[in-house]
Amino acid sequence: MNRKLMCGGGTIAASLFAALPAWAQEAVEAGTPIAAATTEAAAAVPNPGNNAWMMTSTLLVLLMILPGLALFYGGLTRSKNMLSTMTQIGGVTALAMLMWVMFGYGLAFGPEGNQFISWGKFFLAGVTPDSTAATFTDEVISEYIFIAFQMTFSAITVALVLGSVVERMKFSAVMAFTVIWLVIVYYPIAHMVWEARGVFFAMGALDFAGGTVVHINAGVSALVAAMILGKRRGYPLEPMPPHSLTLTMVGTGLLWVGWFGFNAGSALEANGSAALAMINTFVATAAGALFWMLAERLAGHKGSALGWCSGVIAGLVAVTPAAGNSGPFGAIILGAVASVICFFCVSKLKPALGYDDSLDAFGIHGVGGIVGAIGTAIVYAPSLGGPGGDDFVIGAQLVTQIFAVLATIALSVIGTAIAMFVAKALTGLRVAPEIEHDGLDIGEHGERAYN
Repeated sequence: MNRKLMCGGGTIAASLFAALPAWAQEAVEAGTPIAAATTEAAAAVPNPGNNAWMMTSTLLVLLMILPGLALFYGGLTRSKNMLSTMTQIGGVTALAMLMWVMFGYGLAFGPEGNQFISWGKFFLAGVTPDSTAATFTDEVISEYIFIAFQMTFSAITVALVLGSVVERMKFSAVMAFTVIWLVIVYYPIAHMVWEARGVFFAMGALDFAGGTVVHINAGVSALVAAMILGKRRGYPLEPMPPHSLTLTMVGTGLLWVGWFGFNAGSALEANGSAALAMINTFVATAAGALFWMLAERLAGHKGSALGWCSGVIAGLVAVTPAAGNSGPFGAIILGAVASVICFFCVSKLKPALGYDDSLDAFGIHGVGGIVGAIGTAIVYAPSLGGPGGDDFVIGAQLVTQIFAVLATIALSVIGTAIAMFVAKALTGLRVAPEIEHDGLDIGEHGERAYN
């Protein structure tokens, strides 16, 4: 019986082995080599480690917004506007998330489109737990994770804009502005910079994690919004110091921690590029914090907690486009230079021009983003420790970076002006003088931060 079973098994194996060349020949004749077909099948399955890292990164970016940015901005306002500031950030975050899954993802990363916008997958049509999104290698991640990750970017970008208009803008106006601004400003710029068909992506502009899409976009928009809205009552004659630098310091720490998801997560994999972005996010930020305090000292002031917090954000902003595009020592220089330039913009340029950017969204995010985006062309060079190839030319990349920066500024200015004037027509834009005097906490939301 054993001999019969062995002979039968051998016969079956031999027949299968004999059929294998014929099956292989058919596959080759059909234009799909066996090795290629096997590789394609393997590449379509997300690596669980990459998926896990991207889930973590997505939650870290949410931590940046709530509670990070809410506490950072809230502590910088006067106590009578603490809750209104945090509520505005929470409101636009929730709204941006719903808009993203309804049509924002389709407009930025849809399957159909051109250099300036895309479309398709509205209401996530066709997206399933098995569908995947490409990374920068032959790996893939689950598409739902990529959607959620990019969703948090859209939410924090519009939330950053609010730093220039707090303490005087209606909550209804903030929400109306958010809808219009995301559609006509954020989604097109995100597509042009990060989608493979986008005009800036195609021309080779370097923006690892959002120097143009997030920081220049939000910072310039914040300046335009503040100028259209007008100054706070009593500014600049009436003192308006932060009511709680303790909360601002807590928010700063949460922003720094969350920023690792922002920067290292933008590698879209748990790989060496993510590791480079992580170390750069440490050292550029440390340089930014210390050099802001040094600039304060050289300007004749004491190194302050507010200065440390501002320097941390300036360093983070500057390294964002360079996170995976620079060596660690290039990132240190970039963070230090951006911090000093932002300090002088906040302390000298802002008073000279007289605009009321309440929490210095433009002075730090806008200016720091510009310095970081242009500086990325320099620190990318392999001679300076960057990951660029041997044929990399700084001059040519500088031209590309400057063009992308100028185009982003132009789109942000035009789109923000449209969004603000439409919001004004719909809501009146600004709270009544008595509400501004009493505080937006009680006037807009019927509650107080402190009882």
